[in-house]
Amino acid sequence: MPQNNHVAHSLLRAASRLISTLIFCVLAAPAQQYGLPAMVRGVGIDQNLNAQLPLELTFKDETSQTVRLGQYFRQKPVILALVYYECPMLCNMVLNGLTHSMEKSTLSLGKDYEVVTVSFNPRETWQLAAAKKANYIEKYKGSGSPEGWHFLTGQEDNIKKLADAAGFHYKYDPITKQFAHASGIMVITPDGRIARYFYGIEYNPRDFRLGLVEASQRKIGSPVDVIMLFCYHYDPMTGKYGFVIMNVIRTLGSATVLGLGALLFILIRRDRHRTDAAMGRPA
Repeated sequence: MPQNNHVAHSLLRAASRLISTLIFCVLAAPAQQYGLPAMVRGVGIDQNLNAQLPLELTFKDETSQTVRLGQYFRQKPVILALVYYECPMLCNMVLNGLTHSMEKSTLSLGKDYEVVTVSFNPRETWQLAAAKKANYIEKYKGSGSPEGWHFLTGQEDNIKKLADAAGFHYKYDPITKQFAHASGIMVITPDGRIARYFYGIEYNPRDFRLGLVEASQRKIGSPVDVIMLFCYHYDPMTGKYGFVIMNVIRTLGSATVLGLGALLFILIRRDRHRTDAAMGRPA
């Protein structure tokens, strides 16, 4: 029976990944090309890299306090997730994937980075935000403080301004009373500029860490991360870090030249010493 449960769980995860991929591909494609229904035309994520978020906007946090978005942007990078708390499926997958990457990362929540989750449903309340936070904080097994993860709600105009700045486009369907939207998270610099987009519902822990390290201008992380950033390059088309072979070739080539130069220097000096000894000259 446990084996059957494991197989069922694996199949469910595979199906979830497939559904997310199909949704993203459909939403990212031109509406005219595929004849999409009017409901999902214009829905998707635009990469507004280096765009400034409107940090003056105000929201309510999970304790009902009015907060300014900019108060979460100080000395640390921020992960921004736009979801809605009563979403029946996709938003929970986004938050589950985010939680998994946070748990696998050696960076510390609250110390090295903050997470700001904002509902794009203006009808949702701070009580829903509080319940959602309690649910995810209870399940979170990673390092850091739960105080570093914030769940916000807001008024429609402020939500729209934030979503537009982030390139996040969604639509409300009054018939189903649900939102059509894409899935992904964003890495934001400490001064509120968009540094990276990660698409889908699962985010490679390596990419997650490198994105935060790069967004922090390498103020967090380790010397190994500097080497990793040199070897890996962010591809905005895929929202992932790819191996850059030319950087590695240049590094290995430079190391080879330096090594050969050092070896040649040692051999010349050794030959000179032997010649001097054979002629009776002091070394």
